Amino acid sequence: MDVILRSAIDVLPIVIFLFAFQRIVIGQPLTNGRQVVVGFIFVVVGLGLFLLGLEKSLFPLGQLMAQQLTDPAFLHAAVGKVTSNLSWNDYYWVYVFACAIGFSTTLAEPALIAVSMKANAVSGGAIGVWGLRVAVAIGVGVGVGLGCYRIVAGLPLHYFIAAGYFVVILQTAVSPKLIVPLAYDSGGVTTSTVTVPLITALGLGLSEAVPGRSALLDGFGLVAFASLFPIISVLAYGQLSVLRSRASAIVAETHKPEKEE
Repeated sequence: MDVILRSAIDVLPIVIFLFAFQRIVIGQPLTNGRQVVVGFIFVVVGLGLFLLGLEKSLFPLGQLMAQQLTDPAFLHAAVGKVTSNLSWNDYYWVYVFACAIGFSTTLAEPALIAVSMKANAVSGGAIGVWGLRVAVAIGVGVGVGLGCYRIVAGLPLHYFIAAGYFVVILQTAVSPKLIVPLAYDSGGVTTSTVTVPLITALGLGLSEAVPGRSALLDGFGLVAFASLFPIISVLAYGQLSVLRSRASAIVAETHKPEKEE
């Protein structure tokens, strides 16, 4: 009950602003007021239950998996080394799990599903719903896996982000212009309700489990990777679609029957 009450307090400023703006600026009564009130109640209850689920399940799950994958006994059984002799490549199960959890949670992201459906409708079917979702999920999986490597290796975050955005700038210059805005939006919709809690918990758990890492300095930053790499993967998806269309046109032209003289 306390969680729902805190959610109501968080939502209250939004409610006050919307009703005040409707009444004072627009100067008209709110239509379907009863439905709006019921909707806000559902939002408050749903948000409270969601936050409770994060606290009781998703955050502990991410930290638990990170602790288990970096447990000295598990690493010794997997690579045959003691903790003091481990190097970054001995944590390969961490990278595999990070890629898998980034890919799977992104496929289940409600915001991405909504954007994919809208993109498919607006493009007249040229952009596939599953094609876009898989492209974004691949980007998140690669990004989270690379972010976990950065934590294990103890490398500076800004080097990776700067290099990634340099690649984005190069891709933007040569990608189809119609795909560029969608690719940039794809980086934002991935950092939503399902993906962020798990990868944040994974980063914090990993930084606490790896010797010599700081939870504050190294534990955060995975969300930045999850936002950046989907842009790269969706731009690549657009570039591959153009190349495939050109290849199909060339094949069709090659097999086109010659006109009789």
